[in-house]
Amino acid sequence: MKYSHIYFLGIGGIGMSAIARYFRFKGLEVSGYDRTPSELTHALEAEGIGVHYDDDPERIPKDPADTLVVYTPAIPEDLAELRHVRENGYRVIKRSQMLGEITAGQRCLAVAGTHGKTTTSTLVAHILTEGGDGCSAFLGGISKNYGTNMLMSHTPTVVAEADEFDRSFHQLHPAIAAITAMDADHLDIYGDLAHVQEAFRIFASQVSETLILKYGLPIRPEDISARIYTYHFDDARADFHSTRLRLDATGHYTFDLVYPGGTLSDIRVGALGWVNVENSIAAAAICLCYGVDAQKVRHAIGTFEGAQRRLDVHVNAPGLTYIDDYAHHPAELQSAISSIRQIFPGRKITGIFQPHLYTRTRDFAPEFARALSGLDRLILLDIYPAREEPIPGITSEIIFRDVTSPEKILIRREELMSCLETENIDVLVTLGAGNVDRYIEPITELLEKRLG
Repeated sequence: MKYSHIYFLGIGGIGMSAIARYFRFKGLEVSGYDRTPSELTHALEAEGIGVHYDDDPERIPKDPADTLVVYTPAIPEDLAELRHVRENGYRVIKRSQMLGEITAGQRCLAVAGTHGKTTTSTLVAHILTEGGDGCSAFLGGISKNYGTNMLMSHTPTVVAEADEFDRSFHQLHPAIAAITAMDADHLDIYGDLAHVQEAFRIFASQVSETLILKYGLPIRPEDISARIYTYHFDDARADFHSTRLRLDATGHYTFDLVYPGGTLSDIRVGALGWVNVENSIAAAAICLCYGVDAQKVRHAIGTFEGAQRRLDVHVNAPGLTYIDDYAHHPAELQSAISSIRQIFPGRKITGIFQPHLYTRTRDFAPEFARALSGLDRLILLDIYPAREEPIPGITSEIIFRDVTSPEKILIRREELMSCLETENIDVLVTLGAGNVDRYIEPITELLEKRLG
């Protein structure tokens, strides 16, 4: 690395912050800009990384020859700092290209998929850390075991979440990879499902050794050079699948894993929900193919606490439970809601959902309505726009009108806490990828007061 300073535009993003932490660990000067403070930016500042929140080119290191600039596609093109570095001789690269350069020359284990990739890659990193020789890991969420989205090791193995947004995962060339799902998403970039699937096939063709594929996904052996294994929650036709699934009173599953090397019995999943059984199977497949001892895989799955905002339990007392989840795609909502219903059978589930992006709301409104109809009561918030401008006629109302839940209300985000003051809550879940997570702490405080 010929640069001594790495400067990040959008440093508070989950993927950007992991790379910032990596270079800080390597001893380089690291600083950056983000639009708003957050828990993540405060954590970076506490670790000695300079962060500012005003769009001010004067804050950028002065020497273009000594400063590499990394940016996220979420940064608007008219940002003054981005224009400045482009016009003044700095090397400016996307986050995905930077991750590709970091992983090149190391043994890369990657997890791709339109859902499931964050938890699965976090679990792979945990298995290698607890049961193997360690790894470096760039994660799309905060590991609850380690309290970070970046694990560092001197072992030349790196675990990466392979993000399909903006075709970012085409920068990776993994030795071993898993693909968890290939649903239609990011249609503002891809246009249609066929182009989403083609992007995943390109990623699959870049895997050099072994591809772990969710059973039934449309990738053919003749399309790639890697060996293919399949996995599934419980389909016996898959190379890796569960049998003898048991659910205990605390919401944890235990299962036996059937795999090409035999059967690994009595794996208790540390993270809640049936969806984490499937994530565990995918992670186990990667790690077993990598060479981790089967008994160490079994033990590490049992000690895995999950990732923040993935079936993340904040309150769990008799008659009062609060869970938060990042689900922002219809398939993710259906998985999260069905998992919660299996964990807490017979209880009333109230869901707070904040749609993420106008384009995603436009493209999947009927599917969102069907998934959310699995709730007993829906509290639907206005759309979180992120990087997008409003689209005429696209509001949360186009989801709300088709939801068939017994009870439903549509409110603005600012009305949420006053609404919850009078809610009769049994099981509550917040859902979404926007800023609904800012309400986790006040909701937790509100419910804990009810417990006395």
